[in-house]
Amino acid sequence: MHLLQPQTEVNVSSLMSTISTLDSDISTDQVQLSAWEKLSTETEHVDWLILHFNHWFSHLNVSLVKGDFEPEYFPADLNGPARIQFAHGYFNSALHEISHWTIAGDQRRLLPDLGYWYAPDGRSKEQQALFEQVEIKPQAIEWLFAKAFGRKFRVSLDNLTGEGGDGSSFKDNVYTQLQAYFKGEAKLPRDAWRFIQCICHCTRAGKMLQANEFQREMLD
Repeated sequence: MHLLQPQTEVNVSSLMSTISTLDSDISTDQVQLSAWEKLSTETEHVDWLILHFNHWFSHLNVSLVKGDFEPEYFPADLNGPARIQFAHGYFNSALHEISHWTIAGDQRRLLPDLGYWYAPDGRSKEQQALFEQVEIKPQAIEWLFAKAFGRKFRVSLDNLTGEGGDGSSFKDNVYTQLQAYFKGEAKLPRDAWRFIQCICHCTRAGKMLQANEFQREMLD
């Protein structure tokens, strides 16, 4: 899947250092209902994420919203901002949909569902291979998000009733992509980088992610 118009991207070797200063609008003083470390339930985590994401990215006219059914992206229109709708109020679904949004870039954000090709559960072997190829970068970025929040990340092949694909190979590819971000061999989308900065500011006292926090066996 090619991006129609890639975002400005950043080298992320700087992920391995501590941020000394952040934009003033990253501050949570005026929006934070409770410190992240004081939260304990999934509902509290989800509500915190929605509140803060919508604050951090309000300048891009986008909102993160709970969905009752499957995830979907709705472009901005005359009635309101773009909506990143995640599935069933699940925290990890929200992180996954945000990762796709950060990759999409400005032009694809004008399209329903970010212009993605998608075949539902029950894909053939060939369709599953294409699905996995498109999912490597989003799931590597989702892993960064999850680690910043201190949450468990699991890869998803998302094809329970079809050809399962090679789960081990897919995990290898996700891990390789993540390491490429740390080594500077690949560039992280602008808004993924900003989101990681914001999360770490709230959950890790500004300490950024380290490459040695990620091991391949964590995906098994």
